[in-house]
Amino acid sequence: MSTGQGSTGNVIAAICSLIVPGLGQLVQGRVLSAILWFVAGCIAGALTWVLTLSLFPFGWFLVSLFSCIDAALYRRRA
Repeated sequence: MSTGQGSTGNVIAAICSLIVPGLGQLVQGRVLSAILWFVAGCIAGALTWVLTLSLFPFGWFLVSLFSCIDAALYRRRA
């Protein structure tokens, strides 16, 4: 089973993480990483919302993007 970069599992995980930070890591079975990415997304979204008084939480989006990249590049250790 292919679990490296570009594998179907990593692509699905990356798409999930783009929607909700940490969801892709949860799909991959990395619970602690998933929790950390989700908390980081919540903090970044709240912080940017408070600082800009805007309804567009670009902090959440930025963390989602990095979470997506992390899920896509994940390589399971043998």
